[in-house]
Formats: sequence, structure tokens, C-alpha cells
Amino acid sequence: MNRRTRTALLGSALLLTVAAAAGSAGASDESKREAAALTGKAKLYRTAGDDITFSFDAHLAAKDKADPMKATGTFEWSHYLNGEGAWAKAKVDCLVTGGEVAVVSGVVTDTDLPGAKGTRVGITVHDLSRHDRLGYSWATTEDLGPKDLPKCVGSAPFEKVRKGTGGFTVVPWRPDF
Repeated sequence: MNRRTRTALLGSALLLTVAAAAGSAGASDESKREAAALTGKAKLYRTAGDDITFSFDAHLAAKDKADPMKATGTFEWSHYLNGEGAWAKAKVDCLVTGGEVAVVSGVVTDTDLPGAKGTRVGITVHDLSRHDRLGYSWATTEDLGPKDLPKCVGSAPFEKVRKGTGGFTVVPWRPDF
């Protein structure tokens, strides 16, 4: 075998070895990656000047990839106008994401809103970088809605996030169907 052929074969073998190593490293990274996540904080835009903040720290571990109801974490929100309002914190009980959209639900564990503790709520987030949007299960009710709201139910993300505050990150869920 001449020197040129040997050099080309050796170079090809080296490239194949590097590509295989990179591929297996990528596969192991994929298996370690969370199955889904929703994190971040933002304020909603309201022309009346309402101070409305939502924050999320919701995760579905890779080992629980097949069951979004094993998600963990918390989310919280507050809504104030002219010094009056309330806040609440919920423990995550379901997280489903797809592309840039996440639906998270949870049960209110702490709040200063009378009658809200123990209520399940759901929120939908559309992660659009600087133009995130958000919707919540109580959008069409006067209170936080029915206590029997199913897990992972939210409304369409109809609210606009205030300019400069969008900071949601959605890790897409990729179930094995």
C-alpha cells in the first residue's frame, strides 16, 4: 500500500473513531438530560399597571420520562394593583412540554388568598424568547376554579409578558411512543 493510500485510510479511521466517540457522548448526554422542564420568571403586561409575576421551577427527571405526573418542583404567582392583591405557591403535580410550550399543574400549598389552599391550578407557557406568553386555568372564573381540575390542564397562553421580563425556558418532552 502506498503512503498516500495509507494516510487517507488512517485519516478516515481517525475521523470515524472521533465521530463514534462524539455520537456515544451525545447519546449519554441525552439519557442524562431532563425529560422536560419549565423554569424562569416574568411579569405580565397590563395597561392598567397591574403588578403580576409568575415564576416556575418545574422538572421531569429522565428516569420518569414516561410519566409526566412524576414531575417535581414549584411555581408561584402574585397579582397586585394599587397595593391590593394576593400571591400563591403551588407544588407541581404534572408537567407536559412540546416544543416551546409547557403546561404545568399543581396544588396550592401556600397563599394569602382566602380559600385557595388545596386548589389545583394549571398554567400554560409559550417560550418565545423576548415575547413569551402565558395562560392560566382560572382565566374565565372569578376564583381559582374547581377543586377537581384535572392534572396538566391550563388555558391557551393569551397573556403577554411585559417587555424585558420574559425569561421562561421550556425543555421539550420527547416520550417514547
